[in-house]
Amino acid sequence: MLKLFTYFKPPANWRFIVITTLGIIVGLFIYIIHISKASSYLSDKPETCVNCHVMAPQYATWNHSSHREWASCNDCHVPHDNVFNTYYFKAMDGMRHATIFTMRNEPQVIQIREAGIGVVQDNCIRCHTHLITDSKLLNYTQVADHARKDRLCWSCHREVPHGRVNSISSVPNARVPLPSSVVPEWLKK
Repeated sequence: MLKLFTYFKPPANWRFIVITTLGIIVGLFIYIIHISKASSYLSDKPETCVNCHVMAPQYATWNHSSHREWASCNDCHVPHDNVFNTYYFKAMDGMRHATIFTMRNEPQVIQIREAGIGVVQDNCIRCHTHLITDSKLLNYTQVADHARKDRLCWSCHREVPHGRVNSISSVPNARVPLPSSVVPEWLKK
């Protein structure tokens, strides 16, 4: 192990430059983690979704829906079959979102992607299984069974839980939590 360390040890005249460069890289990495609020994405708090301002209409319409009392964003938009798949999906989706927002390429109208469609459909069924399988509640027939299995839930329940969100400006006066300032306290003084 010690031999491996000496292999990567820079020559004496380069040590200061290498240590300074590594310090700058680590410092920038920590600053980027702080400014992007990366740790907030490990939680299930819905306020995390408005770290990016384009999600404000989705947050506002969800916040005024009946789902607010029972489900957070991750309850619907992240798979729940196992912990590894959950965090893998969050990481892949998060990287996609971070890339889009960093490149300032966010769309005017937010639309769910193909991978997300299956996840949301599975989560609708996971939470509402009792509603789609209760024969007394639904006057169960073969036709009804066929209709429930071959359609997406939101083909009928279009405005659940987000209501009508057509664009970034569709909910202009919505009250959403404002992101905290990214300017450090010592710099404000």
